[in-house]
Amino acid sequence: MRLGQLFCRSRDFKHALEASRPRLYRVAYAWTHDPSLADDLVQETLAKAWQRHDQLRDPKAQDAWLFSILTNCFRDHHRRQRETEDIDEMEIPCEHCLEAEQLRSELAARVRNAIAKLPEGQRQVVTLVDLEGFSYTEVSSILSIPSGTVMSRLCRARAALRATLLPELMASPQGPRMRRVK
Repeated sequence: MRLGQLFCRSRDFKHALEASRPRLYRVAYAWTHDPSLADDLVQETLAKAWQRHDQLRDPKAQDAWLFSILTNCFRDHHRRQRETEDIDEMEIPCEHCLEAEQLRSELAARVRNAIAKLPEGQRQVVTLVDLEGFSYTEVSSILSIPSGTVMSRLCRARAALRATLLPELMASPQGPRMRRVK
């Protein structure tokens, strides 16, 4: 009977890991701006999570646990690679795009570019809080920094994004089209 319960638990855990892959990739890509590196970091994160799934004490904290592993993998990568090269903004080709889709993709590219220019700590905090919806406490746990640091980095990141994006949006013919993502 215990073997059956163990099998079901590991199968459920495997499904939960697979369901987390897109979110992990989004954050890894936002941090690295390199699709192959982001994919490698996610793969390493999932492999470590699978190997150490018995260390997860509270299944409700699985997301924060996975993002902590991702953060550590990202830090390990930086320790191994002291110098990194930034990739220019990648554009996804679209043959039959409508004008509205083009405007949205241009705005998204501007936002991605503005986020890419933020310092690493601010970029990590803003992607976890504003894009992934983690609380300050969860981000504090994921990045292993005090919650006050999370709040100050987030405040500075938002101010920098506002200073960068607002003049561009006011100058565009469509006017400002920002919305809060939370």
